[in-house]
Amino acid sequence: MLNRKTAPDIIDAVDMKLQLKPYEHFLLDNGVPVYSIDAGAQEVLSLEWVFSAGNWYEEKNIVAATTNFMLKNGTKQKKAFAINEHFEFYGAYLNRSCYNETATITLHCLSKNLSELLPVVAELMTESIFPEEELAIYKQNQKQRLEVNLKKCDFVANRLIDEYIYGFHHPYGRYTSTLDYEQLDRNELDTFYKKFYTEGKCLLFVAGKPPVDLEQQLNKAFGHLPLNKKELPAIQFNLNTADTKKYNIINDADGVQGAIRIARPFPNRHHPDFQKTQVLNNIFGGFFGSRLMSNIREDKGYTYGIHSYMQNHIHESAWMISTEAGRDVCEATVEEVYKEMAILRNEPVETEELDLVRNYMIGSLLGDLDGPFQIIARWKSYILNNLSEDYFYNGIKTVQTITPEEIQALANKYLNPEEFFELVVV
Repeated sequence: MLNRKTAPDIIDAVDMKLQLKPYEHFLLDNGVPVYSIDAGAQEVLSLEWVFSAGNWYEEKNIVAATTNFMLKNGTKQKKAFAINEHFEFYGAYLNRSCYNETATITLHCLSKNLSELLPVVAELMTESIFPEEELAIYKQNQKQRLEVNLKKCDFVANRLIDEYIYGFHHPYGRYTSTLDYEQLDRNELDTFYKKFYTEGKCLLFVAGKPPVDLEQQLNKAFGHLPLNKKELPAIQFNLNTADTKKYNIINDADGVQGAIRIARPFPNRHHPDFQKTQVLNNIFGGFFGSRLMSNIREDKGYTYGIHSYMQNHIHESAWMISTEAGRDVCEATVEEVYKEMAILRNEPVETEELDLVRNYMIGSLLGDLDGPFQIIARWKSYILNNLSEDYFYNGIKTVQTITPEEIQALANKYLNPEEFFELVVV
């Protein structure tokens, strides 16, 4: 019997043996790969169709994002209202999202209702018609939203810093204008849709409690579709970073707050330094107890929050420091960021601080593996980035074994102010 008078042993997260639950894998009749995690206690499912249909593949700005958004806005058989009503009737949630390289259709539903929902998802992939009246509403809404957002310093800063790092003609650095929406043409959406959805490259990720006939249901709805038959176009983009490193933009002459972005180009996940640098990043500004937070938020009171992170891109990436601060302390905030960089370059991290960060990172990983949806999300990231299961375990080993000397060497390699772009928008 459990003795509740005795406290349980305290175990550091860093000493725990983490295991990444393996996925089940099979191919539909048309070669579409399916990755499935059978876990959880509730009879619910998440299905995510991932298409190589991001803005990396568009020939004209915002065609990819608009095509993805309007998948639910009408098919040959159903209007937008009927589509939404169908999913709501079965207590399901259907969403779509567009990213740089990929675009997704995501379905959350009760396992028992899957057979009623899959045919309509397939209909969206093969029979969407992008009605002119729906497109007109979309254009109007997006232009109004853009006009509102352009008054916000943080929105403007996010747009401009990516342009400085990658170049405006690179998919990672491109942003939209009102003119882009005005020039959208329905035929362009239809062409992109047929090429990258109806006949596109697709992967399917499933998590939750699938029915026993999952493979049969998926084959019935999608196994006959002309997916994954054609090779993707070989498209490459060159970085065109800005010549100037420091920018001060006045967006609102009467504004009281400024948005600060400090960023530099950085290798992607395949670089041998990437996982080690994640530890350095967390010490620097990656969590609530980081040095940037302790200094600039807790000590100086310049900002409510400041964060440092690596952008989640498949090809090139960037190391970004992001915050909003009072207009009168923006310059002082930037100085403190560079000061913290210098300390990491010149002084080794104390053992106590490093142990705290180790436990934080392993503890966060435990949370990321809590449930089937979180597990499949991690597998999806690995698969889309062409990484193996070893990446997971190598990452844990890196967190457990990295030394203060290695962290200091990485700081001297990557945390040099002259290599960062600096942007302040007020």
